Amino acid sequence: MAVIEVRGLTKAYGDTLANDHLDFSIEAGEIFGYLGPNGAGKSTTIRQLMGFQAPTEGTATVFGHDVRDDRALRQAKARIGFLPGEPAFTPAVTGRELLAYQAELKGDERRDELLDLFTPPLDRPIREYSTGNKQMLAIVQAFMHDPDLLIMDEPTSGLDPLKQEAFHEFLRAERACGKTVFFSSHILGEVRRVCDRVGIIRDGRLITVEQVDELLARGGKQVRLHAEAPLSEAEFDVEGVVGFETEGREARFTFTGDYNDLFAALADRRIVDVEIDEPPIEEVFMHFYGGED
Repeated sequence: MAVIEVRGLTKAYGDTLANDHLDFSIEAGEIFGYLGPNGAGKSTTIRQLMGFQAPTEGTATVFGHDVRDDRALRQAKARIGFLPGEPAFTPAVTGRELLAYQAELKGDERRDELLDLFTPPLDRPIREYSTGNKQMLAIVQAFMHDPDLLIMDEPTSGLDPLKQEAFHEFLRAERACGKTVFFSSHILGEVRRVCDRVGIIRDGRLITVEQVDELLARGGKQVRLHAEAPLSEAEFDVEGVVGFETEGREARFTFTGDYNDLFAALADRRIVDVEIDEPPIEEVFMHFYGGED
């Protein structure tokens, strides 16, 4: 049985479908990334999985419990670590007081371990916290009871790069221990680093569910070349060059082909600098999903 099973899940606000008949499942022991630009419907899906909003049509199950059944879902929630997109805390309490209260509610067997990784200033009132400190506190309180399933909405928002990497390492370790992870993101690079599979949502509709390696192969990379002499598109008789642009001696394009072919085509040119980066998720949509209904 899948840990999360989504069938025909739909949420309407008047004439607007925030989620439009979604179908996907998440197996035990995998990291599943839910990818899409802001406003695509990611948070709406998560709120329904947690029972905070009722579906208009369809349903989903978490550990076999229907999200429309509040009593059954409460049993599932004891096994879930939940990180909302915008954690809300009582401003006057300290981080230590908050964690003590949460420990009484659900346990804290992993609190010390998590505080070694994520270091909010526990003895300061939360109203004095930076965005990053609030996010670290939210991570600790969500996972300190050692849940079997992690559900997160944009979990690295506000974290500095070192803490982002610590969080990614944490997720990989959780997967190695058999935990299941479902998180939303609009950052393709983040999904690439940690996910096994990814679901892409656009305008409330699920466009595809596939292995991350397959998605990245189709999404390509952004390439920027700086040469001693101007480059023209005619020189790039290479399969996989998309959206070629040039300005002076700099050329920019998305590349989905074989890099050996690309470098062979450039062998006779003097290249001063080259950068290869992940494309923004908006460009992945534009190149591969922009024409779909």
